[in-house]
Amino acid sequence: MAAIDLSVFDLFKIGPGPSSSHTIGPMLAGCDFLELLRRQPAEILSRAARLEVTLLGSLAATGKGHGTDRAVLAGLLGREPRRCPPDFLDELARSPDLPRLVELPSRALAVSARDVVFGPVDGDLPCPNTLVFRLLGDAPGASPLLERAYASVGGGFIQYEGQPAPTRGAPVHVYETMADIRRLVAEGDLPLPRLMLENETALTGATAEEVMAGLDAVLAAMDASVTTGLAATGVLPGPLRLERKAARLHERACRSRRLPHESALAKLIAYAFAAAEENAAGHVVVTAPTCGAAGIVPATARFMRTVLDAPQQAVREGLLAAATIGFLAKRNATIAGAEGGCQAEVGVASAMAAAMLAQGLGYDARVAENAAETALEHHLGMTCDPVGGFVQIPCIERNAMGAVKAYAAFLVASAEMPAHHRVGLDEAIAAMRATGRDMNRKYKETAEGGLAVSVIAC
Repeated sequence: MAAIDLSVFDLFKIGPGPSSSHTIGPMLAGCDFLELLRRQPAEILSRAARLEVTLLGSLAATGKGHGTDRAVLAGLLGREPRRCPPDFLDELARSPDLPRLVELPSRALAVSARDVVFGPVDGDLPCPNTLVFRLLGDAPGASPLLERAYASVGGGFIQYEGQPAPTRGAPVHVYETMADIRRLVAEGDLPLPRLMLENETALTGATAEEVMAGLDAVLAAMDASVTTGLAATGVLPGPLRLERKAARLHERACRSRRLPHESALAKLIAYAFAAAEENAAGHVVVTAPTCGAAGIVPATARFMRTVLDAPQQAVREGLLAAATIGFLAKRNATIAGAEGGCQAEVGVASAMAAAMLAQGLGYDARVAENAAETALEHHLGMTCDPVGGFVQIPCIERNAMGAVKAYAAFLVASAEMPAHHRVGLDEAIAAMRATGRDMNRKYKETAEGGLAVSVIAC
């Protein structure tokens, strides 16, 4: 069996929005190609005239609205997502044609947005989010001096031919499916968070204390996106002129004198709006599992602490359970909107948040699974149809609805007899995979169907 050997911190990446597949992945690809350039012999670099990046498939279709061109440039200029301030990306957007220097060992090459080509949307691509980097010489029509194609497969993960496997240890607990996890939990009388923690320490070599500190850093970044979003007002970037709503929603929730549950639910919605609006603004968020769905798990974490009075350790353990669901979806289906539609982003995020609630509030792995399955089941078939190619309409509101569905799924799972639950998480993930394969391409992040064509984008 090929074990799932992802780190929790592979899944929860800190970086700028608005899209993990269109922003963080291409930025990482740019960083990788820069390192490849710097390893080239002087003879190759001496013949170099310019750089060119071609965006294909979904990246070509919605890359403008998602900021893919400036993300690529930022990567080539040595900016990693975790350390790239939004101001830097904003400056690239303000002056896209201004040449900037890519520093190489023996020389520098000028690069600007003119060097990022939006290629064909249609084509026989192994991945719908494909980009090709080329180092070109002076001779017209000559083959590139260097070329590498990357697939941005969702959640900020990239793949390319010949990519070396990460150097890390082997997981203690080998699993590919939720059925495997159920068996491991039952045989070892092992709580799900402990299983995940033991795998994390074995994979990365970090101590349990270091892993917990890393989880705290992720949760702090998530919470910061909520806090910043709640304090912000005004219009989001882009031609949609969409007004932020999080602050108003939160103010109303805090002033509510009506039923307590209404105030609580309104706060959950406001938290999700806040983080999703920060993502839409291109500010720092955490992929959970993607930027496009980066409002759901952070909103749930804030909700657990502030409304449900959950201690930090409970939230940490909930986050580990959420990671489990994200790993299973990524391994056995997809977390990329360009491959599976919005069911793969918002649906998986909602499932992660439902499991987080169940685990963090003291329920066992079976209840966490049932909560995750219910949340995912009720997102099956959801399309990815960003209006104008911007991660705003319907994306922000879908984050809020995904958070509400996660809470509802948890309530159902925590009240029912676990053995009476008829659909397993593995079955729901398989259904999501099959649905994504059958879904027409125009409903998978190309902005060619659904709301993207029925709503005027200006």
